Amino acid sequence: MKAMLQKHKQYLLTGVSYVIPFIACGGILIALSLAYCFQFHLLNDHGGPDVTKAPWFVQQMFTIGVTAFTLFPAVLAGFVSYGMANKPGLVPGFIGGFIAGMPQTVDGRSASAGFLGAIIIGLVAGHITNFLKKLPAPAMFRPVMPIIIIPILSALPVGLLILALDMPIATVMVSLGHQLESLQNGSQILLAMVLGAMIAFDMGGPVNKAAFFFGAAMIEQHNYAIMGACAAAICTPPLGLALATLLARKRWTEEQRESGLAALGMGLIGITEGAIPFAAADPFRVIPSIMLGSMVAATVAMLGGVGDHAPHGGPIVLPVIDHRLVYICAIVAGAVVTAVVINLLKTFTEKPAAAAEKA
Repeated sequence: MKAMLQKHKQYLLTGVSYVIPFIACGGILIALSLAYCFQFHLLNDHGGPDVTKAPWFVQQMFTIGVTAFTLFPAVLAGFVSYGMANKPGLVPGFIGGFIAGMPQTVDGRSASAGFLGAIIIGLVAGHITNFLKKLPAPAMFRPVMPIIIIPILSALPVGLLILALDMPIATVMVSLGHQLESLQNGSQILLAMVLGAMIAFDMGGPVNKAAFFFGAAMIEQHNYAIMGACAAAICTPPLGLALATLLARKRWTEEQRESGLAALGMGLIGITEGAIPFAAADPFRVIPSIMLGSMVAATVAMLGGVGDHAPHGGPIVLPVIDHRLVYICAIVAGAVVTAVVINLLKTFTEKPAAAAEKA
């Protein structure tokens, strides 16, 4: 059992190593574009950044960044499958991951399977491909098995599976949005904790989007506290993990420390996806840690009366924040909790990364 889990962790690390440049490239280009819009007050009617008002170069930079982000579920799933089944696993993995990233619309709201869906479908694609590779085949078909027959026979079930799951996932996420609306008149602390946990859970995925769009919708009703809690939670995962790599460098590999620097930049601009390389490589320790940190950040922001007038998060939205000092304290508190928790978990459950690399 332990050997099997270790193998699957290695498959995930293969996918992560290929997807990191896509997330870093996309996140930083989007961040620079949004920073330009905030700097020159290029905002829409709700106070959010409006790239369409920016110069041509900034618009194209934003488009390229979005394209990199659009590709990353496919790249992640494709190379997770590749780690399991080599080249024959690329086709079903890429196709399944691409479909996982495609949004489905229910009741005017869109959702997709996100990065967690990409990981799952990448593993499924790898297992299906390995099964097909072991099947006996006539000698005349063996030369075309890895380039024609296996890709077709693996892509079809993988594609059908994720297509069958996409609409139910979207429906569940929309219903989550309705549940958040019902919590609005209850305990504000409970609401903040739920929002923080949802924002961090899948880092830009469907659960995250359900919480984010709820906060954005409340801005239109002049309720800025919901978005204030979301805004603090949004940047906590990447900032907390970046802080973790700085506080306990020996616990992290060189590649992870470099990812931490990229995550720091994305966190400052409010891009939660900066935490994905860490979560994809080590979901069982990273995801609970960032959820706890974001819950703390959202709760502090809610208790402190933080209001966010723009549908975005991170320090970049400080100009449109009510109670800015509390907002900064909320982010710092969430980031510190995330960093301390993940480093403690790694301390008690694994060898230092530097020792592991030497071994």
